[in-house]
Amino acid sequence: MTGLDQALAGATAWIVDNLLVDTVRVALPGTGDPVLDEESGELEYPAGAILYEGPGAVLPASNPPTVVIPDANLPWPDETRSSYRLMTPLDAPVPPKDALVTVTAAHSPVSAALLGRAWRCSDPGLAGTVSAVRITPLDQMRQTG
Repeated sequence: MTGLDQALAGATAWIVDNLLVDTVRVALPGTGDPVLDEESGELEYPAGAILYEGPGAVLPASNPPTVVIPDANLPWPDETRSSYRLMTPLDAPVPPKDALVTVTAAHSPVSAALLGRAWRCSDPGLAGTVSAVRITPLDQMRQTG
């Protein structure tokens, strides 16, 4: 098994150096009631606990966005589900289902398009017997405004 361990160590180092080049934050959603900011008139929601902030990558999944079609009698419009994948180092904590993911720093102007977006972990981080990087499925949260 030494050969496999060496190969995985090399693959892991390459992934960390070449793919996990942005800074991502994984946080639990805040709990409690929002508070009105009287200056801005906006509701401020309590911050959640940060589980991880460090190297990572958010990549679109290979499948196209899907439309969730609600019952015709329901009062909300169709919503799309945009599947993404969060990649973090193996020593990062396993993000739980419903944790919130944001990109806090982008390594290039191309990645800057990720800033300001948020994703929800649709499942806990995936696990396997042979891994070089932690992968967590994400669903992009619908943008408001």
